[in-house]
Amino acid sequence: MPKACIFGLNGLQLSGQERAFFAESDPLGFILFGRNCQTPDQVRFLVAALRELSGRADAPILIDQEGGRVARLAPPHWRAAPPAASFGDLHRADPDAAARAVRLNARLIGAELQALGITVDCAPVLDLPEPGADPIIGDRAFSTDAGTVSALGAAFRDGLNEAGVGAVIKHIPGHGRAGVDSHVELPRVAASREALTENDFVPFAALSGGPARLLPWAMTAHVVFEAIDPENPATTSARVIEDVIRGEIGFDGILITDDLSMEALSGPLAARAREAIGAGCDLNLHCNAKLEEMGEVAGESPELSEHLTAKLAASLGAVASPGGFDREAAAGELANCFKELRGREL
Repeated sequence: MPKACIFGLNGLQLSGQERAFFAESDPLGFILFGRNCQTPDQVRFLVAALRELSGRADAPILIDQEGGRVARLAPPHWRAAPPAASFGDLHRADPDAAARAVRLNARLIGAELQALGITVDCAPVLDLPEPGADPIIGDRAFSTDAGTVSALGAAFRDGLNEAGVGAVIKHIPGHGRAGVDSHVELPRVAASREALTENDFVPFAALSGGPARLLPWAMTAHVVFEAIDPENPATTSARVIEDVIRGEIGFDGILITDDLSMEALSGPLAARAREAIGAGCDLNLHCNAKLEEMGEVAGESPELSEHLTAKLAASLGAVASPGGFDREAAAGELANCFKELRGREL
């Protein structure tokens, strides 16, 4: 059985060292970044090589393709999708048009990913930015309103699923109040449990219910919530995962860590990986492609259990088999949504 971890890699093709390491460590899947993506043919070749090496045709291949400033696939070979906040602007003028636009946008993103063999998109962002928070979330969020984020997040998930691509909601249970960037420092949130329940948790709960076929994966927040667990960030907090994510929010899907190499976490990579799995995360994610660190993470990532294997099969098999889709027509309809909004503002 593969190990419960997802790894990044260094370049446009696998190195000899990476081939040897991945063959030995057998991670469940892989995540791609801009450093791995140059042309469509090159990405397709790399994805095929990763799956061949794993020996599993369904090995998950992940990417962060939110749109806006977080897009690993960029022009001229791929479309420049709008940031999430632009759909929130549209929602204030016309909620129905905004939901339609988000779904079209995600369907277009999904079509690009599906054509490359990429099966999981680490999006949408369901965080609710607060005034004074670090700008790391900013326009990656649809809105500061929980209802708007819930509606548009569901539309994004649906658009991806229609393209045959799974979604990863992030950063559960909420990164919007963080005063520092968790890539470089550990955020601490002092908000009350009541405030978190009434706001931050709402979009995640909204996308955690319903038919199993609609249940996305979720990525943890490297954030300390002082009202719940003042000692540990959500990623390594059994209290946050059991009481809030699995309990109050009701998320029962695949829970993957945010990147374990981020500076918000401390201690050796082996300890981070062990603590995340021990706290209740299903999968460890490591992104910087450093072989020594990945070795530590692999050593503390268990083989997939039968239960987790079944959950993965359900989640990855639940998305639609993409049918006919007119990309040009969809892009035109999406452009018209924003054209009409600009006309109203004038």
